[in-house]
Amino acid sequence: MKQTWRWFGPDDPVTLNNIRQAGATGVVTALHEYAPGAIWSRADIDTRKALIEAGGLTWDVCESILMPDAIKLNGRAAQAEIAAWIDTMRHLAGAGVKTICYNFMPLLDWTRTDLAFDLPGQGQALRFDMVDFVVYDVHILARENAAADHASDLLTAAQTRWRQMSPDAQAALERNIIAGLPGSAKGFARADLAAGIDDFSSLSHSDLQANLASFLEAVVPEAEALGVRLAIHPDDPPFPLFGLPRCVSTADDLAFLLAAQPSPANGLTFCTGSLGARADNDLPAMAHRFAGQIHFAHLRNVQREADGSFFEAAVLDGSAEMLGVLAALWQAERADPARNIPMRPDHGHLLAFERDQKTNPGYSYLGRLKGLAELRGAWAAFSAVADHPLTAPDRNPLQ
Repeated sequence: MKQTWRWFGPDDPVTLNNIRQAGATGVVTALHEYAPGAIWSRADIDTRKALIEAGGLTWDVCESILMPDAIKLNGRAAQAEIAAWIDTMRHLAGAGVKTICYNFMPLLDWTRTDLAFDLPGQGQALRFDMVDFVVYDVHILARENAAADHASDLLTAAQTRWRQMSPDAQAALERNIIAGLPGSAKGFARADLAAGIDDFSSLSHSDLQANLASFLEAVVPEAEALGVRLAIHPDDPPFPLFGLPRCVSTADDLAFLLAAQPSPANGLTFCTGSLGARADNDLPAMAHRFAGQIHFAHLRNVQREADGSFFEAAVLDGSAEMLGVLAALWQAERADPARNIPMRPDHGHLLAFERDQKTNPGYSYLGRLKGLAELRGAWAAFSAVADHPLTAPDRNPLQ
């Protein structure tokens, strides 16, 4: 795998030199200054690429070309928005950036309720707390009929917690959920969120799948002609929020979208954290099943809790079987020596040493450096065990 690093551009507190020192050789980035639906100019893409290359790195993945909700709704404005999306893809391909990550989540991109969840040892992690989410949905946003979408025990726990929350705590919860996170399309005001929910409220899971299939029908042939690998990112979290469907959450969802437009250009970002937040997702099995269409990997782990909550765990701990996923990716590359799947460590812990420094939530330097080092060690171990002449076949973990 090619070791890459998420970078948010020249204003990112983590510099290109920092990335090189971490041992990564590639960058995953986007022109974050462009609004969803705007066409990225070739000149701006070339300027950003030249900056990355001057830092001794390569721009391996665009993450992401942000997608207007009009495309996900597949309404009257969708055709023009898809055309603009394709124009940006063409400009990226012309500059040699040919792996493009994107998502199809309605309204909100990745969502957390706590951006500084305290861990043993003074580190902090991102957390999605299901009770807090229900507090926001039912009591703060006060979405119509929201209670019908949540289990009775969660509603009881949420009512108790809401009564104990100070106004400042309620405001902080709202900021965390809807104010926008690194790499997301935008932040919302409460009224904007409510209006957006109304726009999507009539869609079913199959409706959203159909809209994704319509997008792929328009985009995949263009991508294939350009030599671009599209890599859809799973829903994060991989279950409905605010009563709205999500359609990139399960193995069946992935199979549907790949079958909708069979092409080497139509592929996946295999995010172990997003998919791993569902207990019914068998990640090693999914990685083996879809290995041929995995164009990009986000490697992080989460610790699931019984009520649906989760927090970002250490990369080799947590609920996801990370070693099984790495083995599947290792075998995929072994079977095709020309493949070099870009991967990046994701959502590192904020360690105490860095807590007083400027960081983007989930994207501290040391936490991701720790994750990358652990992944690098695991990958090297697979190679050593598989290639060592004294390794007994019945003890080979890759068999």
